[in-house]
Amino acid sequence: MNFARNILITGGAGFIGSHVVRLFVNKYPEYHIINLDKLTYAGNLANLKDIENQPNYTFVKADICDFDKMLEIFKQYHIDGVIHLAAESHVDRSIKDPFTFAQTNVMGTLSLLQAAKLTWEMLPECYEGKRFYHISTDEVYGALELTYPEGKKSEISSHEVYGDEFFKETNKYNPHSPYSASKAGSDHFVRAFHDTYGMPTIVTNCSNNYGPYQFPEKLIPLFINNIRHRKALPIYGKGENVRDWLYVVDHARAIDVIFHDGKVAETYNIGGFNEWKNIDIIKVIISTVDKLLGNPHDYSLDLITYVTDRKGHDLRYAIDSNKLKDELGWEPSLQFEEGIEKTVRWYLDNQEWMDNITSGAYESYYEDMYKNR
Repeated sequence: MNFARNILITGGAGFIGSHVVRLFVNKYPEYHIINLDKLTYAGNLANLKDIENQPNYTFVKADICDFDKMLEIFKQYHIDGVIHLAAESHVDRSIKDPFTFAQTNVMGTLSLLQAAKLTWEMLPECYEGKRFYHISTDEVYGALELTYPEGKKSEISSHEVYGDEFFKETNKYNPHSPYSASKAGSDHFVRAFHDTYGMPTIVTNCSNNYGPYQFPEKLIPLFINNIRHRKALPIYGKGENVRDWLYVVDHARAIDVIFHDGKVAETYNIGGFNEWKNIDIIKVIISTVDKLLGNPHDYSLDLITYVTDRKGHDLRYAIDSNKLKDELGWEPSLQFEEGIEKTVRWYLDNQEWMDNITSGAYESYYEDMYKNR
């Protein structure tokens, strides 16, 4: 079958990646979508059961750090576009094991870039019609000042804002954790391949995502599951850290728009204009889960357990997405409370999915991470 495009999506069995794969497979039947994933603990092909038999979808199990394999895949599938999501992404894990993060996030990205370069430069058209799109994080920018600890109303946000400054595409990089340092390194390599070789690259930096299919080491699915099982809800410090939250389906929509219409060599920030303190988010989750489970109001508040704060815990992240909105017309579709209710319903309705992955090695990791704090 001849396809209009052959797009490699790395990390496509993971949380964000699976939503991007699903969107592209369903929206673009004329594209061949090659989903490349190593299937580490956070990669789960059950996330894509609904599209796994589509004629324009191919799954390849491989490690992005395996350069020879990447070169083979680029040539075998005639890849002309890359959407690179594969990464180690949990800050706590990076603190325990920074080497794995540097290997996957920096060297893995370099492996893909070099495979793309060698393949595309051999073609008569070279880089014409090609695109290497690298998805990154707002954590590379460091932390923002928490000017308003109690929050204040603002025209730019559906919720309170907690400071006057926001991450813009022009902000200098100032990563604080091994995770954000590794992502910053990968961002620099992507831009260097444009500046040095002329590769058509794009980088986006996104805020915290939430929604279906997220591995339950992350705050929202972890707490939904713990409330269901009447387990403690471990909150770092006093729960005062502020994050900007984006529904994952909206992130996938943004990736679609940017891949097709974004300007080469540009950076776009993707955020929800949606700042929340961790403790306030947790109270919304508790209220929503209790309501949907038929529990009395605030029934699960007693599960909140404060634990020793994370090392180097950044106080506030907040993204300014106006460039993306003004230039490409994207904006989030859901308010946070609406997105949280959809998310909670999904996890409660898909308990088998959750139970299958919260067993074995994950249980051991979870116990080790929180039991002595």
